[in-house]
Amino acid sequence: MWSSISLTVILGFLTEATATKYCENALLDCPPGRGFSSCYDQTIRECFQKAKVKNPKFYLQTLEPTKEANVPMGKHRVHIPSTALKMSQGEEQYVRVVVTMLDSSYFKPTSTKAVVKSGFILDKSVLVVTAGTRHVQNLTEPVKLLFRPREENDTKQVAITNGQSAACVFWKDSDDGESGDWSTDGCSTHYNGTDYICSCNHLSFFAILVNPTIKVDKKNALNLTKISYGGSALSILFTLISFFLYIRLHRRRPEKALGIHIQLAGAMLLLHQSFLVSSLFLWYNPETASGGLCKAFGLILHWSLLATFSWAALEGFHLYLLLIRVFNIYVRRYVLKISLFGWGFPTLVVAICLTAGVYGKYEANLTDADNQTAIGQMCWISSDAPHGLIASFVTTVAFPCLVVVYNGFMLGRVVCQLWDLRRADYGMEGNRNWKELQKERMTRLWKDAVTVLGLTCLLGLPWGLASLTYISTAGIYVFSVFNALQGFLLFLWCLALRSKSKSKNNSSVRDQLSSQKIINTSV
Repeated sequence: MWSSISLTVILGFLTEATATKYCENALLDCPPGRGFSSCYDQTIRECFQKAKVKNPKFYLQTLEPTKEANVPMGKHRVHIPSTALKMSQGEEQYVRVVVTMLDSSYFKPTSTKAVVKSGFILDKSVLVVTAGTRHVQNLTEPVKLLFRPREENDTKQVAITNGQSAACVFWKDSDDGESGDWSTDGCSTHYNGTDYICSCNHLSFFAILVNPTIKVDKKNALNLTKISYGGSALSILFTLISFFLYIRLHRRRPEKALGIHIQLAGAMLLLHQSFLVSSLFLWYNPETASGGLCKAFGLILHWSLLATFSWAALEGFHLYLLLIRVFNIYVRRYVLKISLFGWGFPTLVVAICLTAGVYGKYEANLTDADNQTAIGQMCWISSDAPHGLIASFVTTVAFPCLVVVYNGFMLGRVVCQLWDLRRADYGMEGNRNWKELQKERMTRLWKDAVTVLGLTCLLGLPWGLASLTYISTAGIYVFSVFNALQGFLLFLWCLALRSKSKSKNNSSVRDQLSSQKIINTSV
């Protein structure tokens, strides 16, 4: 009898021990792979923590929903507002809060459509934050997570020193719960110099995803160098020819548009010349990197780049006067005023930068397949200048972006106007032969395409391809090729204007609605 009772008690204890889910065994109950996040989330919501076992990477506490939760987790920290606790509260009086830190190896993205750009998880740390029994989302007061990178001499961990971008992400399961990926929905990221601060409107599995900047190895750097130098040399030749052709056209037809073309061609010619000089100067004279001559070359290169963008902006402004404003477009001393901006603005900017001492040797680190590092350098805005980063961002990123966006809008207006002209043209065709109509329409289509492509180069829109350099090495190649051939494209546009000018003088028949009229008058 006593043996039966003892056996019953022992079996009861074993059954209770088996039924009890301890938090320390959560990772054992949920193996890595498909469905891990949902399994782990469910387990830590129901598990019990052993009284005498303290895990610095696991926090479990029962709190009043009117209070806030501040949870330290190693070097990281989690702040949960009271609004989140109230939203998570079910029928129970208190709210169960669980915060844990896991290794990122438990999360393997399997979604076919990546939500964010691939990268690596900072410190391989994932913070799991759960509360209550109800789902928490769309919080008015966000949950804040502070991630502090480890102080290690590891380029993959110390993301800030390498200029890498980082974003706060959370693990988002697919609809079937069997796959997932990292997402940034509902989260914002701020870096205060030492810590990443994430603000999210929901509770989930959080981490910092670091996207390494595109690195160019020695082989690709050599190819890009050849493209840049060769393209710039060709651009110098074709831009010089275009410059004199524009002058000749301007003498025959003294139009303001041609005067702007001349200024743009001059600025672009100086840009490609100064680029070659600034690059090749340190190639053959590396010991003079800190001298005044290198600073002068850097200043000239910077000034010519700003002048090119300034005159491209003025091309867009002149297009605005002719296509949008149309009436009352007379401006007293128009050429003088736009010249003050086209040449004066770059002069003022480089004078300020010269006072701040930002010019000198610019260095770029290159790595080969064996992870060996080399340094590429040119005379430009110095990498060591205290205000060099600000000067570079404002003058070579922000200002060009404004010009490209504005001129892109103007190009869109040109396309819309061409479309309206074509619609009006089609209404005047009448009952003509179908084959002749199709042939004429294709001719007009080619003319319209030439107009748009020519304006694209004239307005400096190929510079907008610089955004591709942040995506992949192929994007860098595309940007380098198109901008190295700017002089050649400008030359083709000049030939189009010149041939139209000849045909206009030799023909007495004019198509008042053709796109070529836009080439001659509007541009």
